[in-house]
Amino acid sequence: MPVVWMYWAAALTLVTLASAYVVRRFGQYGFAALTSFYTIYLGASQILAARIVRFDLGFYSFFAPAAVLIYPFVAQAVDMINEVYGRKKAHLAIAIAFATQVLLVAFILMVNSLPPAPFFGYEDAWRNIFGLGVRITVASWISFLVCQNVDAYIFSWLKRRCERKVWLRSVTSDVLDLTLDSAIFVTLAFYGVMPIGPLIIGQIATKNFVGFIDTPWFLWYRKLVSSLA
Repeated sequence: MPVVWMYWAAALTLVTLASAYVVRRFGQYGFAALTSFYTIYLGASQILAARIVRFDLGFYSFFAPAAVLIYPFVAQAVDMINEVYGRKKAHLAIAIAFATQVLLVAFILMVNSLPPAPFFGYEDAWRNIFGLGVRITVASWISFLVCQNVDAYIFSWLKRRCERKVWLRSVTSDVLDLTLDSAIFVTLAFYGVMPIGPLIIGQIATKNFVGFIDTPWFLWYRKLVSSLA
């Protein structure tokens, strides 16, 4: 289990350094770079959500989609854009990312409409992972649009009122984003199919735990953006 956190920390460190460097040294390309990272995170989370994994904290273990490790990256990317380029650019990045997800689904549906080669022995596995359910897809889109835009608005609102409290706007906006995302998605996707209470609680706890511990990297990003020459 510690290995996954090493990968997670290394990835977050690398992308924080890269983001700050591009924003500070090549400001005109910073928004494009951050939006690219953002869309990659989002696409990865959509794919990784298909795998349910076991998290063992030593004193407690639970099961959750592997994508919970990526969701805080998504929320933080919006904060990075908002911090430097403002709320309008953050909303633009959200719209761009949403368009890429629609395209991703369209491409998957396009490929799924083709018959498999007779020697392709993994069709059932492919369908299990990429056989998109309409309800789950729509639930994912709605929760994304609502929660990411709420994140952008709350972050911007707190920035205007608490300029120096960088940690406050980062943590508050991410907690609201990740909590709402869990509640909206699980309710829309699984209500009436399975008990949603435990699913919502598990996702809220997991996402916010990971989202909280990534706060130092955002503070570091803010410092790097301000100090890099």
